[in-house]
Amino acid sequence: MIIIFGLVGLTGNAIVLWLLGFCLKRNAFTVYILNLALADFFFLLCHIINSILFLLDVFYPIIFLQCFYTTMTVLYIAGLSMLSAISTERCLSVLCPIWYHCHRPEHTSTVMCAIIWVLSLLICILHRYFCGLFDIKYKNDNGCLASNFFTTAYLIFLFVVLFLSSLALLARLFCSTGRMKLTRLYVTIMLTVLVFLLCGLPFGIHNFLLLKITDYFPVFDYKLYLASIVLTAVNSCANPIIYFFVGSFRHRLKHQTLKMVLQRALQDTPETAENMVEMSRSKAEP
Repeated sequence: MIIIFGLVGLTGNAIVLWLLGFCLKRNAFTVYILNLALADFFFLLCHIINSILFLLDVFYPIIFLQCFYTTMTVLYIAGLSMLSAISTERCLSVLCPIWYHCHRPEHTSTVMCAIIWVLSLLICILHRYFCGLFDIKYKNDNGCLASNFFTTAYLIFLFVVLFLSSLALLARLFCSTGRMKLTRLYVTIMLTVLVFLLCGLPFGIHNFLLLKITDYFPVFDYKLYLASIVLTAVNSCANPIIYFFVGSFRHRLKHQTLKMVLQRALQDTPETAENMVEMSRSKAEP
């Protein structure tokens, strides 16, 4: 199942990377989407390699396994951080539109993505440094305990930020007196967040929270871990599908290119007759 989902996800994320990297003009949100697709692509690649080695029963050194796991952890944390940043920035653009459009630094998205990658890498490297390859110092070493506590606290912080910003957007959409108009970008972000909460969150809860208390609660066994692994593959595979589903909704696919579909999925203005004419013009351009 992981290999099947992985191959589909690799293809979808590769298309997103190509279109956002070379074919579409970047803005504040597409920079985050580009980096999220990059994290999902390599996360799925690690999944596929690990599954193939497991099926072929290939022997490899333990140090390779630990480095492999550390790489996947870096990509998971980076992906969650990107999604939290997307939801937070969208929330700010809706709740504080004047400040967002007038006072937001121009290269905020690029700087934030660089910080996220560096911080994710630093957290995982420090964890391996303080806890060793096998986490053998976890119960009796203060450095390892502090590293585990910081990593868990950081992930909980990201979960809370993601949840609260998404909840604020929903409240602004349905409960506010001056309701904002629904755009395809909004739908894309909310569907991506929903899929992560259903499929990506269990992996984080199991690996960074429940795994520390398995000695006290034996019910959290290996089968739960395998289920969370499969769900993470589904999560990374689902994002490109969401983009192309939202972009093609209510439009015939016969004369649509992938570039047009993705551009429409990230459209931050309500659809009007003028927008439709503009999209038709862009289609006619070589």
